[in-house]
Amino acid sequence: MKNILVLFAQAADLRQLPRLSAQHAQGYRFYYEGFDLFQFPSNATLLWFDIYQFVGRLEKKYRSTKLDAIISSHEQFGALAASLFAERIGLPAMSTRALLNAQHKGLARQLLQRHVPAANVPFVTFPYTIKSADEIALPFPFYTKPVKAAFSVLARRVDNFAELQQHINFQPWETFIIKRLVRPFNDVVERLGASDVNGHQMIAEQLIDGVQVNVDGFVEQGRIHVLGVIDAVMYPGTDAFLRWEYPSRLAKPFLDTIHRLTEAVVAALGLDHGLFNVELRLNERTGSCKVIEVNPRMARQFSDIYEAVDGINLHALAIRLALGEPSDIARLQAAGGEYKFATSFVYRRFDGKPQHHFPGAAEIAALVDFDPKAQLITFEKRGGGLKRELRWLQSYRYALLNMAADSAAELTEKYRRASAILGFPAHP
Repeated sequence: MKNILVLFAQAADLRQLPRLSAQHAQGYRFYYEGFDLFQFPSNATLLWFDIYQFVGRLEKKYRSTKLDAIISSHEQFGALAASLFAERIGLPAMSTRALLNAQHKGLARQLLQRHVPAANVPFVTFPYTIKSADEIALPFPFYTKPVKAAFSVLARRVDNFAELQQHINFQPWETFIIKRLVRPFNDVVERLGASDVNGHQMIAEQLIDGVQVNVDGFVEQGRIHVLGVIDAVMYPGTDAFLRWEYPSRLAKPFLDTIHRLTEAVVAALGLDHGLFNVELRLNERTGSCKVIEVNPRMARQFSDIYEAVDGINLHALAIRLALGEPSDIARLQAAGGEYKFATSFVYRRFDGKPQHHFPGAAEIAALVDFDPKAQLITFEKRGGGLKRELRWLQSYRYALLNMAADSAAELTEKYRRASAILGFPAHP
């Protein structure tokens, strides 16, 4: 039996991993470490969290346990802690240097400009304390986000300096939380001398036209493999995701361009082992393809989507790579999945109000009876947590529903029926 340490597991991880252990010939024994950023009192750990102390405690705790692999799909702390710990005890993982190249959005832009300028856009970093538009060498409007963040926190378009000031004018408690969220990353950046730009800054990027896509893949023994391209569909008039559709509806020439560009981007950032997730925008009129950002970890939301269509479970693949075992990707792709289409539907509110209705046991049972393979995750928030999410994301994501079918029409109808069962609104 293989001993696998899982850092900062999320709901999708906890749903997938036990099933994979049951399917494996030897079985997996999972150990879980980390805390929940979104649940009190667990998230109080953020007040004193030190990533190097955390890794040091793990080393002592598991000294008598032969760990075979370390995995994490957690963007804020988990992926970085997994790389640091794996390097310390000699297990396969994305190198810390490579991970920083992607997670530090300013450093990533610098590397792309040097190696793949066609995929890059003009950008500039600036502090939260900026006082004048003259301090930003990029004309409005532009897209801005933190140099280091996760979950699209504080990412939005700003049309003028007044909008920017309002966007980054934080209350003292918000400032404190943001600094605590970024501190572990900054500690690693400073210790390794990766960049002279502090992670507690913002980056401004030229606006990018086109449709947004998500590209997933992995690096194994220096070879870059692109698994697939997922189309992002937004709520009308916003940058908030309404759903993710797989496979992409883009024409093959565009998909070929995306594949080639993704491989060049991953190579430019030096990603060396493990899963990755690249967000791009493609202008179908000009053929231009630009990078939004690169995440050096698994996109756990899409694990069962790839499994449904291609027969490739991202969690299972992450474990194989972390164990140093061959990915066996050719055999998996040849076998394929059960369905032709899969979608991750996102339920969210923009009215600033909490979502009061969440499905109970009877509704969950009805959903399982209707579609046993549907995957539902809910996010309940109240009070300060809800206010921060609305402030930082401009909307409240309260549920995800992953479903698959043999046609787009059938999938749409399943979504409508499932939404009715759950008591959630279905969108066109």
